[in-house]
Amino acid sequence: MRTRFTPRDRSSDGHALLMVMCITVAMMIMLAATMNRTSGTTAMNARNNQYIVGLYAAEAATEKVFGMMKTDFLAGNLVSITNQMKAYAYQKAIPMASENAYWNQFQFSDGNGNLNSNSVYCTLSAWQVSTNWGPLPSQYSGLYGWTNNYRVVSNAKQITGTTFNITSACQLDVGLDLIPVFQFAIFYNNLLEFTWCAPFTVNGRTHADASIYTGSTCLLTFNGLVTTTGIITNAPWDGHSSSDYTVSTLYSTNGYSTNCQALTLPIGTTNVHAIIEMPPPGGDTNSSLAQARYFDKADLVLLVSNSTVTLTLQNTSADAQPTNIVAYFTNSPVNVYPSNFVQVTTNFPFLTLTNTFTDQRENDKVIVTDIDMSKLDKWLLTNNAVNAKFPSVGGVYNMSNVPNILYAADNRSFNNGQLTAVRLKNGTTIPTNTISIAGSNAPSGFTVATPNPLYIDGNYNAPDSTTLYSTNTSKVYPASLASDALTILSQNWVDANSTQTLGNSGGGVHTATTTEVNAAILTGVVASTGSAASQFSGGVHNLPRLLEDWGNGGSTTLWLNTSIVNLFASKWATNQWQTPGVYYYAPTRQFSFNQNFLDYTKQPPGTPMLGYVLRTRWVVPPPNTINYSGN
Repeated sequence: MRTRFTPRDRSSDGHALLMVMCITVAMMIMLAATMNRTSGTTAMNARNNQYIVGLYAAEAATEKVFGMMKTDFLAGNLVSITNQMKAYAYQKAIPMASENAYWNQFQFSDGNGNLNSNSVYCTLSAWQVSTNWGPLPSQYSGLYGWTNNYRVVSNAKQITGTTFNITSACQLDVGLDLIPVFQFAIFYNNLLEFTWCAPFTVNGRTHADASIYTGSTCLLTFNGLVTTTGIITNAPWDGHSSSDYTVSTLYSTNGYSTNCQALTLPIGTTNVHAIIEMPPPGGDTNSSLAQARYFDKADLVLLVSNSTVTLTLQNTSADAQPTNIVAYFTNSPVNVYPSNFVQVTTNFPFLTLTNTFTDQRENDKVIVTDIDMSKLDKWLLTNNAVNAKFPSVGGVYNMSNVPNILYAADNRSFNNGQLTAVRLKNGTTIPTNTISIAGSNAPSGFTVATPNPLYIDGNYNAPDSTTLYSTNTSKVYPASLASDALTILSQNWVDANSTQTLGNSGGGVHTATTTEVNAAILTGVVASTGSAASQFSGGVHNLPRLLEDWGNGGSTTLWLNTSIVNLFASKWATNQWQTPGVYYYAPTRQFSFNQNFLDYTKQPPGTPMLGYVLRTRWVVPPPNTINYSGN
């Protein structure tokens, strides 16, 4: 039997082959695309990695500049910043291979074609720098200051072991702010103690560059934000246990903030007492300290020694030829005779150097330089030497040339059991001068600074009887008092009876009367040395020292419209505070923050400035540009 074969359709073979070929081509295309995409992704990743590495390098450059600027600003104010800018120190501050070989692989530029350089500049015009007073941001909202904004821009390109020509850029905006310290109701450079305080209300900002201790049987109320670099606690203190504190502390809606950034003077936090001391022999070598010293800021420098009294009239801007008015005398610090001081009182009718009294807290006889503020006021207006040195037009002084800071130092030698000091008397009306600010006239006020303990005798800066003994400060002048320690004597104080013990005052000379002081206070304390009552500083409420019977919380009131600032420990008045009943009884305290100090035109002359450094903005601008706004 024969098999019959049916012929194939060869065209189907061609179709199959074509299909196989098409599929193969498609797969090849897909494979090529996949390989290309993988290669592209690899390249993109490599490019991105190189960009990120360059960005980190650029950021490192801006951070190096930021660190330098922060250190310079906090150690030397804006003068240091300006000097470093002129020397191109920040512009040259790029990461160096000498610091780490890693930086060999980068090329830095300022975005304007200059290699090995950053772009660093102030974003404010010269006019803005001189007028840029305004509110501060962040945790210090509610405060005002002089704000200064700087921009740091760095470009970085990786130049070794790379494929791509990529430049990365980083921009950092830095705020360097100056905050007048007297904008705080209370400011402490160390431990701030409200422990066992009487009823106390704080009507302003409170800050401590350390912890804050609270706890009492009386109400403590904060009506402003409280900030501290440490913690707020009611620790056992002043001989009391935490269980003794039966009344809770009240905070405003602003509350409190702990672990905050420290606020410091341009000279840092150590040896701050130097701002009230005289310069060392031969002058200052520390420009930051020279800028902060009251001696260098003063227009009137009164120096009392064993043999001379010198009053120097100086312009505070590097006066090449200060005017000296000298009165010579011979004086023993133990036996003081008025006849030795005829020439002194002739030249300086506001000055008395013959008075002494006993400070029973210090247990010392105080040899005192007495300054009659009312007579000083008239002398400044009528003395020919003063008028020649500080000329005015129509009774209005130029803002930069006005006698409104007095530095007084009693440098007479003294024996054990003695102490030299400065006392301000008849200060109801203090010297004030009219200055021109922004086209309008305003009182400049008056500041007194001394390295000695300072005593205020009677009402101070209370020229209008209609606002006396109140928190109304609309009629008072900008004023501050800077000293080693501050003691307030009431209008009933009598030197001759100061040796008598409390409660045996022979006619009530130790019975104080209501007194008002309207001035910011910058002074020292004798710090607590432990938790026992005998080791206590007395707390912020006892920072103004007292030596009389103020009624033990009765009707006799001490009015303070002020800002209380403690930056250092007392150097000369060093005896520990003692519980009332030994050398004083406490008054009813009416301490209130002077709201005028929030206005820079009403700041006391020579107010110290605190430094605050803030990163205001960080952005990634296009490379090779220095004018990117960052918006």
